[in-house]
Amino acid sequence: MTLRLQSLPAEEVLLSQLDLTRLPEHVAVIMDGNRRWAKERRLPVLLGHRAGVKTFRRVMETCREVGIKRLTAYAFSVENWRRSPTEVRVLMQLFEQYTRSEREKLVRTGIRFQTIGRTDLLPEAVQRELRATAEATAHNQAMVLNLALNYGSRDEILEAARQVGREVAAGKLDPESLTEESFSDYLWTAGQQDPDLLIRTSGELRVSNFLLWQMAYTEFWFTPLYWPDLTRQVLLQALVDFQQRDRRFGGSTR
Repeated sequence: MTLRLQSLPAEEVLLSQLDLTRLPEHVAVIMDGNRRWAKERRLPVLLGHRAGVKTFRRVMETCREVGIKRLTAYAFSVENWRRSPTEVRVLMQLFEQYTRSEREKLVRTGIRFQTIGRTDLLPEAVQRELRATAEATAHNQAMVLNLALNYGSRDEILEAARQVGREVAAGKLDPESLTEESFSDYLWTAGQQDPDLLIRTSGELRVSNFLLWQMAYTEFWFTPLYWPDLTRQVLLQALVDFQQRDRRFGGSTR
């Protein structure tokens, strides 16, 4: 699905169209376009990323409000280290500030915060805030927020394969007993349901090394809007559109 911001139904109409029994339980988002959003407005990149944080907060709050159980956001990929040192430093500061400033609200609203990716390679100040927020929200049950930081899906799968290999070599695992379900337990998303819906902004039609194993049967929804322009109304439209999909998981309804 590709959406352009034209004449969307009013927010009230979209809410009335939502079937709360058929919502995606797990929504994944690729938050793309902050830099282009800023460039088109002749603004510093920092302001684009700050606008992106505001959009993320709006998306998270809306997902919790309507009853989404899990939100996974692609915040920083392993490839993003190739960006300029200045931009990387800005992003790290934003991650540190966000997890610190949002901690009390996450606790209050029942959102459990956790991360996937090689967060041990992030600056210590960022790691410290991530740990503190994860610990403070560990018992929350209203919704789970996964932040993918220093994440790459190929890296994740390779590391899972290495762990399987180590256990086979040690005699702890019979390779013939390995199934798709048991292999999933070696991934960083172990114990989590696969995404039902992926939303990607900025007009790119690819998954960019994000949850490659987990998105085998995920429904994709694309929009040319930059991430900072993704409104609550657009998110609701994506959820309404998801409910129109016929998800057969390789089978047939005929």
